[in-house]
Amino acid sequence: MQRIEVIDSHTAGEPTRVVVAGAPDLGPGTLAERRDRLAARFDVDASRIVNEPRGSDVIVGAWLTPAVDASCTTGVIYFDNVGVIGMCGHGTIGVVATLAHLGRITPGAHRIETPVGIVATRLAADGTVTVENVPSHRAHAAVAIDVPGIGRVSGDVAWGGNWFYIVAGHGHELAAPNIEALTAQAWRIRGALNAQGHPEVDHIELVGPAAHPAASSRNFVLCPGKAYDRSPCGTGTSARLACLAADGALAEGERWVQESIIGSTFVASYRWHDRRTGSIVPSIAGRAFVTAETTLVFDELDPYRQGIRAR
Repeated sequence: MQRIEVIDSHTAGEPTRVVVAGAPDLGPGTLAERRDRLAARFDVDASRIVNEPRGSDVIVGAWLTPAVDASCTTGVIYFDNVGVIGMCGHGTIGVVATLAHLGRITPGAHRIETPVGIVATRLAADGTVTVENVPSHRAHAAVAIDVPGIGRVSGDVAWGGNWFYIVAGHGHELAAPNIEALTAQAWRIRGALNAQGHPEVDHIELVGPAAHPAASSRNFVLCPGKAYDRSPCGTGTSARLACLAADGALAEGERWVQESIIGSTFVASYRWHDRRTGSIVPSIAGRAFVTAETTLVFDELDPYRQGIRAR
């Protein structure tokens, strides 16, 4: 039997499963090259870690790997129920909390290498983690598409470590009782968007007024495998900040509190990376809590040892 050791946590409600021991070596090269190897072997090496019967559609995996850049504490490759992803904000907060739980880091600054770039993090004494994400930008404003069964929809295409289509005029209240309807709408929007010229976008972010008076906005983010993000989504918040900065709706350094569909929050702001191109460096702060220390066991005779992929 093969055994893989993982640490589970949640960041603002969204789970992260950090692979800490027993996983196959991803080999040499850049983090992007290692990501590509993991993507090619997803059904063999990664699916079984996050998918049923040992996981669920909601879990995001974080595969620790040695960093290439000597200034970084670790490298990490993120993956969800259907494949690898470029960056994960809530997952990075979860990784930092996990490394602290394991005694590998103490409060202070820690750089983490991802396939899309190095992110700077800071662990505070109270457990709050601040992530300075990769440079983010809006690629296209007010992209209109025709969505079967819904009609004309307009939104911004933006990069925050993953590609997002951000829609404000979706016609739904962003509340927990509407999650099924929001999921169905976001999934239709993604299908139409991909078919009509934007195949790179794999996250749909519906935005609207905040429910809590201390928050700036509320969002509903549908991830690539059709699971919704319980957290306010770190890369989604980064993409949103890039759009707000491009529109002149949020000043550099101004505080933005992003609320999730379940009411959890991240505190965010940005600094300009390149005003000419509209590129910003977002900063996202939140908390993660360790929930389990687990050894996953894979029996050679188990017909579902590689995981059950619903999609």
